[in-house]
Amino acid sequence: MSIGVHVPEYLQGSELVASEDLAKDPAFWLAHVLLTMGDPGEPVEPYGVDAAAYDAMVERLGDPEQPWPVLRVCCDGGHTVYAVYANEEDQNDVDFFVHHPEWGRLGHLGQCGADGAGPGLSWTELLALATSTREGGAGLTDPSERLLLLLPVLGDADLPGEAYDTVARALSRCGIRPEATGALAAMLLGEPDPAGGPRWTVTGDHPIAVCSSPYSPRRVPLALGITPDQARALATALGSRPGT
Repeated sequence: MSIGVHVPEYLQGSELVASEDLAKDPAFWLAHVLLTMGDPGEPVEPYGVDAAAYDAMVERLGDPEQPWPVLRVCCDGGHTVYAVYANEEDQNDVDFFVHHPEWGRLGHLGQCGADGAGPGLSWTELLALATSTREGGAGLTDPSERLLLLLPVLGDADLPGEAYDTVARALSRCGIRPEATGALAAMLLGEPDPAGGPRWTVTGDHPIAVCSSPYSPRRVPLALGITPDQARALATALGSRPGT
């Protein structure tokens, strides 16, 4: 039985339905990264995924007649990060945002689609969210799945060299053929760009880093308008240590 998901602050055009069950299928993970970061039309058999299964997954993820699939990452402090496959009749997007029940607003991390916005996470933040756990929370619990779910909103000029191996291992653990994960990780992350890539900076008056990219929703502090205590809690969930 499908379980509905309600986020009052998210103005959606359709019913939202919890879809973490998709994470059991390698076709989902390949579709997720190729639809958002790569070429969804490239051959998929080299990655160990059946072409018919992949095509069926792409159709499911983009079907405007069905409830919108939602996958969640619950993390420290009661925060939840959402990935929503938002499918209108004439447009398909994937929305990423963070929510806390006490905020009354969303913290936008990015969107993959025709009017895409990003990045929404630094490498340090992505790792913190992937490895965070919350007792009793719904959503994905496996660190590899959490990392791949949020990978499309990554952007960081200071991406460490080990990031490629970390992503490759996550792909392998999610069912992609191990022999193909290194090349796929390299394609998804691209070449390092220390000179022109997004920079993340914590200013003196706010604990949450802002991004230098003109296309990032995080040009301003994430979840702008939350209280100072809430901002510090969010910074902690993102792997910062405010006040240290």
